[in-house]
Amino acid sequence: MNPPTVPPFVFHAGTAPLLLSIPHMGTHVPADIAARLTDAARRVPDTDWHLDRLYAFARDLGASVLMATHSRYVVDLNRPPDNANLYPGQNTTGLCPLDTFDSEPLYKAGQAPDDAEIAQRRETWWRPYHAQLRAELDRIRAQHGVAVLWDAHSIRSEVPRFFEGRLPDFNLGTADGASCDPALAQTLLDIARTAEGHTAVLNGRFKGGHITRHYGQPQQHIHAVQLEQTQRSYMHEAWPFDYAEERAARVQPTLARMLQAALDFAQQQR
Repeated sequence: MNPPTVPPFVFHAGTAPLLLSIPHMGTHVPADIAARLTDAARRVPDTDWHLDRLYAFARDLGASVLMATHSRYVVDLNRPPDNANLYPGQNTTGLCPLDTFDSEPLYKAGQAPDDAEIAQRRETWWRPYHAQLRAELDRIRAQHGVAVLWDAHSIRSEVPRFFEGRLPDFNLGTADGASCDPALAQTLLDIARTAEGHTAVLNGRFKGGHITRHYGQPQQHIHAVQLEQTQRSYMHEAWPFDYAEERAARVQPTLARMLQAALDFAQQQR
């Protein structure tokens, strides 16, 4: 594997007790890996597209923002480093996925990464992102006494491999209440349910991935929430996955209210 030429993340330091993490928006695939991918995989269809644009207002709220640059096909930043299944008994993808959400192979025959390459990818891209995430949460907590981590994701509204039917538009996850104060979770759900023409659920199919579960420690004054949002609510779900300005404009006020509620909660804890 060639030395990395693109940094593993882009980071903006904010002034408020809120960190926005976007671990699946990256699209870069190093050339030596891309050469082994199938034609379908090179389009990186399972990207959490345009979340930097959808959440552009977060910086105005004073949030710190941490965004991945590399595709989840290189390494999935929201999986544990030991590749343990976060949803035992259910169909999931791993630390270095081998297939798409539509169960199509990512790699040409015989070109999948071996254990040594997976370990190298973990050290090259996974660990730096998590080191930055850890450092920023600790900085925020030291400065403000409390930190809120908002882990932003998006997904096609229908992915038969993982769930039946159509997903709610706002899928909030708090590891069944373990990663943040229940009062904050309920406030966020109440706000999400006010979005006209959209639906919301708390700890449904998506309960939060490794980031939410690992870093959310309410007893240590770090509250973590994952939002898995349907892509149909702000973009076109088919190639070339264009941003939909009018759709996005309808949901951004709700997202802004949710992030503001997280900040208000943090202020009340100080």
